[in-house]
Amino acid sequence: MNRRSFIQSLGLITGGAFISLQTNAFSGLKRDKQIKGRVTDGKKGIANVVMSDGYSVVLTDAKGNYTINTNDMATNVFMSTPAGYEFKTDYSISRQYETLGSRNQYDFKLQALKKNDTKHSFIVWADPQVKTKKDVKQMMDTSVPDVQQLVKSMGADALVHGICVGDIVWDNLPLFPDYNQAVADMGIPFFQALGNHDMDYRMGGDETSDKTFKEVFGPTYYSFNRGKAHYVVLDDVRYLGTERNYDGYIVENQLEWLAKDLKYVAKDQLLIISAHIPIHNSVKNNAALYALLEGYTNVHIMTGHTHYNLNKVINENIYEHNHGTVCGAWWTGPICGDGTPRGYGVYEVDGTNLKWYYKSTGFDKTKQFNLFVEPLTNQKRAIANVWNWDPQWKIEYFLDDKAMGVMEQQKGFDPLAVQLYKGDKLPVTRSFAEPKKTEHLFMAHFGPEVKNVKVIVTDRFSEKYTIIVNA
Repeated sequence: MNRRSFIQSLGLITGGAFISLQTNAFSGLKRDKQIKGRVTDGKKGIANVVMSDGYSVVLTDAKGNYTINTNDMATNVFMSTPAGYEFKTDYSISRQYETLGSRNQYDFKLQALKKNDTKHSFIVWADPQVKTKKDVKQMMDTSVPDVQQLVKSMGADALVHGICVGDIVWDNLPLFPDYNQAVADMGIPFFQALGNHDMDYRMGGDETSDKTFKEVFGPTYYSFNRGKAHYVVLDDVRYLGTERNYDGYIVENQLEWLAKDLKYVAKDQLLIISAHIPIHNSVKNNAALYALLEGYTNVHIMTGHTHYNLNKVINENIYEHNHGTVCGAWWTGPICGDGTPRGYGVYEVDGTNLKWYYKSTGFDKTKQFNLFVEPLTNQKRAIANVWNWDPQWKIEYFLDDKAMGVMEQQKGFDPLAVQLYKGDKLPVTRSFAEPKKTEHLFMAHFGPEVKNVKVIVTDRFSEKYTIIVNA
């Protein structure tokens, strides 16, 4: 089987319908309640690997053996890939799981990394959200080459993986194989979270809405490790059983699984939690999640869904990154409704330290804000849109090279978003892509005599970015 045919088999389409290659878990086929297996490096067993069916969590013994009494609702057995080992993938799609079927033994083989993984990187894609083949082509022509170039710039031996935080497609589940092809072309291991547009609708309740996703990508919540970082992917989209109705909620059995998973994670480890819907303001039971995270000193949450970029300091130990989208404004233009360019987050891990920046598709990493100058009555106004801003950033401006201090933060509309999306400028099918008010705008007013405006933005890592425009 050639490469493209195999990728298609990861979400096979025949006559517009999905044909699952892993149907046992969904067919009602009876299986033994107890399963067992072994995790090895091909020869020796690997001890203390965390294994789970999504309900129970166990460790492998000194010889790499494990046993799980599976839950009746379990569909997969998966390992939390330990630090120091390569991620198991099929053409870069994560495969650290097996689908439960009629057999009762599931073995896993790991390969040790050739270098220390204390330093590594990862990228976060939010909302590729392809609906048509035309959308897919845009993704393949713009987003994929951008990641390829970024990965190449990191060096041939760099350790880098990706996480897609949901809305892989836009209700068009037969496009999952096209996303798989994009991942294969990017050439780095990719993990997936379930989005509200990745679900099966009108087939029942929340327990059936992830059927196709599981057939293609495996469990909807799981964990893995790299270096001193522990990664968790959660499903925080609860389907309510009618039409496209859903809410942000982490169901109780998932929280119970997470509590068991975290027993094997030191409180001072870097903890990366990925989900689709923003936790801080859109998940109804976020307090229950925060309770599980008490005592962890370095937690970063990665989300999407909103189609804008926002950083939220939840408390001194928890920071949420709500990402702008891969698709921009649903593939109708180069920016999101808040003015954030379509793109993705780039994260650099060094031990338990995390640094990050937003990578705008088609631009160098130095593009971290846009600057506009607008004429007003008897004066002018400068507007800086600093999309990855948080309270530790500093926005300074200069008028004709004279330092004027920091710009004033104001909520408002990005001028380019207004120009591109306000009114009836978009196709009828996607006319909802209107400008959105954002809090990461910074403004300054000045007289008409000013000739040029310079803005220097300093991020939380002391990196400086400068734009100069004629006034």
